[in-house]
Amino acid sequence: MATNNIEYQEIVDLLQFSRETIRSLKIYKDLLLENNAKFNLIGQSTEKNIDNRHILDSAQVIDLIGKNSKICADLGSGAGFPGIVISIIMKQRKYNTRMDLYEKSPKKCQFLSDVIKKLDLNATVLKKNICEKKNLKSNTIVARAFKPIVKIFKILNENFKNYENLILFLGKNGKQNLLEASKVWKFEYKVRSSITSSDSLIANIEKIRKKT
Repeated sequence: MATNNIEYQEIVDLLQFSRETIRSLKIYKDLLLENNAKFNLIGQSTEKNIDNRHILDSAQVIDLIGKNSKICADLGSGAGFPGIVISIIMKQRKYNTRMDLYEKSPKKCQFLSDVIKKLDLNATVLKKNICEKKNLKSNTIVARAFKPIVKIFKILNENFKNYENLILFLGKNGKQNLLEASKVWKFEYKVRSSITSSDSLIANIEKIRKKT
């Protein structure tokens, strides 16, 4: 299936997946589809397009995570997008980065834990309401379909002790949402088009601080 004028195999080649990574992603996909009926992990309407809609969409931000990062945090990990996918790729590329998956749902936490054990990933499931925790640490923070930008900025400002960059997956109104956020927050950012959807953007944001 073509998305954004790029075929699935072209994206796989672009991201340089090894055979082991493809195998691990296949195991993850099978586990996800097997458990989706029980746990409602993803919308059933997206099951047929899971490779592009979820897996490859998540994978495309791997280059924005530093190879020497100690911790990468996924806010509202849900079924593991993008956290599990990124962790699988980091294992292939021999990153020493630990993926922290923040998720409140007990059922989803159990699913994430099962996947981590099955694939032997360097990842930890944190069954916490991130809004209630303080002094959290992470080098890179990723968020996909989590909360509005201004709420994410507030969480980072109040709950994380330090971090280097924030990676956001944005929809067709992404640039407008960034503009709205700039009325309250100062930040530096770069955006690029998603390789899986012509309507979506990837934003890499740094130096977030509230305007006085």
